[in-house]
Amino acid sequence: MKKIALLLAATLALAVSASAQKFAFIDQEYILKKIPNYEMANEQLNQISQRWQKEVEALEKESDTMYKQYQSDMVFLTDEQKKKREADIVAKEKEASQLKYKYFGPQGELFKKQQSLIKPIQDDIYNACKKVCEERGFQVIFDRASIQGAIYVSPRIDVTDDVIAKLGY
Repeated sequence: MKKIALLLAATLALAVSASAQKFAFIDQEYILKKIPNYEMANEQLNQISQRWQKEVEALEKESDTMYKQYQSDMVFLTDEQKKKREADIVAKEKEASQLKYKYFGPQGELFKKQQSLIKPIQDDIYNACKKVCEERGFQVIFDRASIQGAIYVSPRIDVTDDVIAKLGY
């Protein structure tokens, strides 16, 4: 009986403390659209990405051309010439693959460029959210886009405009 009473008291205390927490939501996509530097950074990233993609595609096309030429010449080549051509084709494909990884890999140049351009903007949003939390007494602010189960968020707890104001936009 004591265990049940203790468990009931603990559950009641947990429920009371959980209901006392204040939280809010923001729409980070909306905030980012209001920041001109974000749009410029995205455009710059797109241009760089397209330029690098063209470089990779040029190498891939070159290796494909080498392979087609090899197939058409294969009947005229000696075994030694075939091995050399095959090695050249494999080397070109490897070069294209390495370039693709260098630019677009998990720690590639595009990721680093994105970090240098976008991270400061995200840090500013974080700091603005922190200030809104401190001023309005919230324990946590959720991003509406990252909450999968949120179908509707009350406008009373949406502090997106407050965060935009803290950012100066």
